[in-house]
Amino acid sequence: MTASFDVPAEWTRLETIDAHTAGEPLRVVTAGWPEISGATILAKRQFARRNHEALRRALMWEPRGHADMYGCLLTEPATGDGDVGVLFLHNEGYSTMCGHGIIGLVKVGLDCGLLDPARLDADAAGQPIVKIDTPAGRVTATAHLMEGADPVRVARVSFHNVPSFVLEPDLRVHVPGFGAVRCDVAFGGAFYAYVEAADMGLTIEPASYARLIEAGRRVKRAVTEQYEIVHPEGDPDLNFLYGTIFVQPGEGAVHSRNVCIFAEGEVDRSPTGTGVSGRAAIHYYRGELAKGETITIESIIGSSFDVRVVAETAVGTLPAVVPEVTGTAHITGRHEFLIDPEDPLRAGFFLR
Repeated sequence: MTASFDVPAEWTRLETIDAHTAGEPLRVVTAGWPEISGATILAKRQFARRNHEALRRALMWEPRGHADMYGCLLTEPATGDGDVGVLFLHNEGYSTMCGHGIIGLVKVGLDCGLLDPARLDADAAGQPIVKIDTPAGRVTATAHLMEGADPVRVARVSFHNVPSFVLEPDLRVHVPGFGAVRCDVAFGGAFYAYVEAADMGLTIEPASYARLIEAGRRVKRAVTEQYEIVHPEGDPDLNFLYGTIFVQPGEGAVHSRNVCIFAEGEVDRSPTGTGVSGRAAIHYYRGELAKGETITIESIIGSSFDVRVVAETAVGTLPAVVPEVTGTAHITGRHEFLIDPEDPLRAGFFLR
């Protein structure tokens, strides 16, 4: 059976390519989104927050998305040598950085022709390098191509993240229902509170999903209320706690397992690229990770990212590291979404 439908001219049309990175969704908008103004990516983020909230909700929330949907908008770069700019969107708003999103956008960008490899720099092995301007700063990604594939296909992606650092080690906050909880506050493109899952009687497994969400939200509220987060040299737009990351030991060759509860109770299915960047900063700070040493961190569903420290640096007066994160992404669909102006639910709805 063949369907025939002419879309009315007054309806909004949005085209996307969907993918997942280690299980975490990424909806890449390819057409239909209005122009985003701003001289910097943070300014573009502010513009989108002021002007495009209905579109964000329509794509992220039901009935086109769900409470754990994630997406990105490709923009013009904000720097002279940048290849592309990006804004990341989720159930609550716009992230400042997203590691799984970087891996996914490079996969989609090269496999689907949104990025031209002929216009990109290459590393010593001839692999494309993509210089990406994010709200948190410059991220440089390397696409490791499938050998002999024609057209280009990306096998995996590595990226050098923004400088990552420990803001407050061993912070203790009172969490209702749990009492005093110890956490490390660290930055890997966004700020997270890192908590040992066992300290709160939790295990990182799909069966604990609901308990992890509730505990993560409580920790986030407690840290936000009891501790002032200030990026040592960043824009005030970075001065917020994005989420809670629970950590537990791994098994075999896996260093550890973690899960990130971010935004409005959203659960990252991947190990979280910005999250493992903060993890690398914490372990390096404590002398538990050597420069160049790679560790594998697993997600709540058993997918994994590799992370290592490639350089030391500083952010303001704080010691920092440059992490490299490696992972894989896969394309799941190509979509045209329609918004009927007469639909009372056209801007979406959110259930958690």
